[in-house]
Amino acid sequence: MSMKTQITDAMKDAMRAKDKPRLSAIRLMLSEVKRVEVDERIEIDDERLLSILDKMIKQRRDSITQYEAAGRDELAAIEIAEITVIQDFLPTALTDDEINAMITSAIAETGAESMRDMGKVMGILRPQIQGRADGGAVSGLVKVALNS
Repeated sequence: MSMKTQITDAMKDAMRAKDKPRLSAIRLMLSEVKRVEVDERIEIDDERLLSILDKMIKQRRDSITQYEAAGRDELAAIEIAEITVIQDFLPTALTDDEINAMITSAIAETGAESMRDMGKVMGILRPQIQGRADGGAVSGLVKVALNS
């Protein structure tokens, strides 16, 4: 079953359960998917859907930071709840050990020796971590590994 179908089924379940916060978050996800499909005139596959969900989580994390800085904790709580719902549809997150092993493997595979080779390493890692780890955090770990 495709991820898009799973999200649609989850929306129906949330409607039946009258779970308004979950329903709202799921509708946001489906509207973003529909927007991309209409704008680009394509049918979204699971890989692209993962990147859309990743982007949505990143946007919400940015919003949380801004809301908390402004003292708007009630709005930050809504964003946190939306992140929780979105993460329900993402694959299991990678552990730190798994990420470090992937970084070591990618560095060995590319023969990377300095920061000039960071693009090659991230090119290998990006598809492997999609939806399973924060790209910015992984990028930071790659920088540390290449500088040592």
